[in-house]
Amino acid sequence: MFLRKVTLLKEKIKKTGQYPFSILTIRNLDTLEFIKNITFFVGENGSGKSTLLEAIAYQCGFNPAGGGRNNIYELESSEAKLGDYIRLSWLPKITQGFFLRAESFYHFASYLDQLGPASYESYGGKSFHQQSHGEAFLSLFSSRFGQKGIYLLDEPEAALSPARQLALLRLIHDLEESGQAQFIIATHSPILLGYPDAQILNFDEVPISAIEYEETNHYFIMKGFLNRREKFLKELFENDEE
Repeated sequence: MFLRKVTLLKEKIKKTGQYPFSILTIRNLDTLEFIKNITFFVGENGSGKSTLLEAIAYQCGFNPAGGGRNNIYELESSEAKLGDYIRLSWLPKITQGFFLRAESFYHFASYLDQLGPASYESYGGKSFHQQSHGEAFLSLFSSRFGQKGIYLLDEPEAALSPARQLALLRLIHDLEESGQAQFIIATHSPILLGYPDAQILNFDEVPISAIEYEETNHYFIMKGFLNRREKFLKELFENDEE
């Protein structure tokens, strides 16, 4: 591992009622430790997982709108609201890596197009806009995630079919086996969360705490749906009618 922990600098906070400190998990954050090379942030929308991930990207020197240290383009994000209030502890410190924001990937692709064809050399040799969303994501993963670094992914499953999510798991596994990569991934995908022996941090509880895969709502809901789909939907629709 490279990044060992994130600490909230509470002494710098002046107004706890304003975003992002209006988010309970963020306001009550003390120190969050990373004990595995693969860590997942899990929780409902608004639970603070993407906000914290952006802040980590900001402190890593990555473009918080998505990209690496040398990708300079502007797009509104929330990192500045939290990034200056956290401290990262490294052993050893590393400056290489990438931050993927699924929701702003289109803008990152457009930024590369503006730089011209030479910019594609590090990303598979083809404009992302000439590929499907899923193909573009996998091209990015396979071309940029092959070197020593820390990789921050915010909901990468947004453009990936189940089969391509499995392909991403294989890529993550190969990099972990090399000992050259650390991943921190915010996700809703029960497929990605199933990565063996990963650390899963639950943002639906205060304070943020570790949780087992089988204890996540994502696993529980998906398992219930697949095992008894008709009953599951019947109960869902009946409750809706009530």
